[in-house]
Formats: sequence, C-alpha cells, structure tokens
Amino acid sequence: MDFKFTPEDESFRQELRTFLETELPGTWEGGGRYPEEDDWDLTRVIRRRMADRGWLTMHWPEEYGGQGASPVKSAIFNEEIAYLRAPGRDIFGVRMLGPTLMIHGSEEQKRTHLPPVARGEVQWCQGYSEPESGSDLASLSTRAVRDGDDLVINGGKIWTTLAHRADWIMLLTRTDPDAPKHRGISFVLVDMKSPGVTVRPIINMAGGHEFNQVLFDNVRVPRANVVGEEDRGWYVAVTLLDFERSGIDYSANARRLLDDVREYATETKRNGQPLMEVPWVRSLMADRYIECEVARLIAYNVAYMQGQGLVPTREASMSKVFGSETVRRVTEAAMDVLGLYGTLGREEKWAPLRGRVQEHWMLSFSGTIAAGTSEVQRNIIAGRGLGLPRG
Repeated sequence: MDFKFTPEDESFRQELRTFLETELPGTWEGGGRYPEEDDWDLTRVIRRRMADRGWLTMHWPEEYGGQGASPVKSAIFNEEIAYLRAPGRDIFGVRMLGPTLMIHGSEEQKRTHLPPVARGEVQWCQGYSEPESGSDLASLSTRAVRDGDDLVINGGKIWTTLAHRADWIMLLTRTDPDAPKHRGISFVLVDMKSPGVTVRPIINMAGGHEFNQVLFDNVRVPRANVVGEEDRGWYVAVTLLDFERSGIDYSANARRLLDDVREYATETKRNGQPLMEVPWVRSLMADRYIECEVARLIAYNVAYMQGQGLVPTREASMSKVFGSETVRRVTEAAMDVLGLYGTLGREEKWAPLRGRVQEHWMLSFSGTIAAGTSEVQRNIIAGRGLGLPRG
C-alpha cells in the first residue's frame, strides 16, 4: 500500500473542508453518531448541495449517475464529514442500498430508486434487527405471505435508525417459514407511507432519538419490490452488510474527540499545572492517538484494496472491530482526563465540552454491536482470514 495521497485526493480533501466550513453555521458542533438529528432541515439542504456537486454518490459507477471515484477518495469524503461531525451523508441509501441494487436489483428497481438517492431527495432506513433476532439475523420472524401480486407483511423491527425520518425501508422478511433459517428469507423494499406501518421512537441512554421500533400490520407490498429472488434474500442481505462495515468513521470520530480533549487539557489547570503537562495524561493521550492512526490506516488499506479490485472481507472486519473498540478506549480515556466533570451532561452548568464526552462514552458501547458485533467480526477474521475451523 502507498501511504501517500495523490495531489488530486489532497485537493479534493481541501475543497470538501472549505465547502463544509462555508455551509455549516459558525456555532455548529454536531451531536452523537448521527449529527443529522441535530438539524434535519440543515441535513436535507447540505445533502442536496453535495448531490449537486456529484459528491453524494461519487463512488457509484457513471452509468448510475456517479463519478466512478476511487474507494480512497470516497474514504476521504467520509473521514472529513465524520471528523467535522457534519450532517448531509446518506449511509443507508448511498452506501448500502444503492450498491446492493446495482448487483441484485431489477432494471425497474434501479430506474425507480437510484436517481432519487443520487439527487439527495429520499431517506432510507434498514429493517434487519428484531427484538429476538440480532446477531443471529437469520432467526428473524417477521412474516410475508403471498397474496396474488402482493406480499402481506406482519411483524416488527427494532433499533431502526432514522425510521422516523425515512421514506422507504429495506426489509428482511420470512417468505417460506418451512425452509431452513438461512433460506426462505426475502429482501423487500417497503414504502414507509404504506397503510399498517407504525413507527415508535426509542430514546437512547444519551437522550438522543436515533432508534425506532417499526411495526407492520398487514402491510401490502407489490412482489415486484422483492430484490433478487424470493426466498433467496439472505444473499442480498449479506451483500449489503459488506457495504455497511467501514472503519474510517470510527477513527475520525475518535480523533476529533481526542483533539477536543487535548485542547481542553491544554487550557485547564489542576494544582497550577496544565492537565496536558501531567505525565499520565500525556502518556494516555499519546497511546490513544497512536491507536486512532492505526485504525485510520487499516480503514484506508481496505479502501486501497478495493481500488485494486480485491475483496477485503477479513480486512473490513479488522477495520470495524479495531475501529469501534478504539472509540471505546478513546472515550474512556477522555472520561479519565476530565475526571468527575466528564460525567456531566450537556444540560449541566459545569459540563466541559458541553457534555460531549459523557454522550460519546455512552454511545461508544453500541458501536461494538451495530453492523455486526465484535464477536461476529472476530469469527469472520478467524474463519475467512486465518482459516480456523468453526467451533
């Protein structure tokens, strides 16, 4: 791997930074994992302006309205937005659904759904997890019964991010209850305005509203909305998961938090001495910065391999597990440096950094679970990377 960026990549990074600094309000600080929730109207505006510049789907093939940009350039785009905690991205439509449709979707599905995503006009969400079906996703129980040209769906999904904002949901549902659990599943596109769809908010422990429970009560969906073959949706689902797992966001978010804490520790004194001059603080911060850079390079290596036409399955899992656990360690270190003040929320008068450290610490736990738990990632690394036998 060449660890240098091309002049074109560096120019793009600077252009993107300038754009975001111009578009974001001067007081913008962003929120948790999904800064879109801080200002949904601003999210929609910036998303469309990114789309106008061709950035939103620049990694898509030109035949689908993209620019055929390299995976490295796409990683730069994601890194800068994550570091600046900027809204505007569409990870569900652009990163996950779009590439999956390009592989498995019908021509009609591509014509119908890809252009609105590329123009930044539609919000998607992902209906995978259920109350009794998380890491063992194939055990899902949401059911779809064939009725002529329709499927009638009953069941529910949980932890559905941005479902309360979404226009459409990509849904896994069981269409053959008698088949083995990895078979008999279909991947279906469902309009969230369909009669029988109910969205209930789930407030996380940091007080944010990202997650939702989505219920389906006799929801009718045209069978033409099935992506790929009916009863063979597991293969479509796995394709989507490969696009979902990325490590660059983790390292960028962790590095930004470290930068915030370093600035605070430089300006704040304890017993007449700046916190950053305390030996254990300097050592702790240095260790975490090193981990952030390692996580960053692993993520860029994945992008580099993709650009070479390789399939970095184990490397993507390495990036995800190391990146998400780096965020955990960074937030713990930040709490240590801030001490008891770090436990204060944003509503508290004396909360340093507006309570951001406490929020990130709480949210960091979910990062090791979402998009495949650390245990799942290690199983992939062991099986596909090291060739170890299944236990």
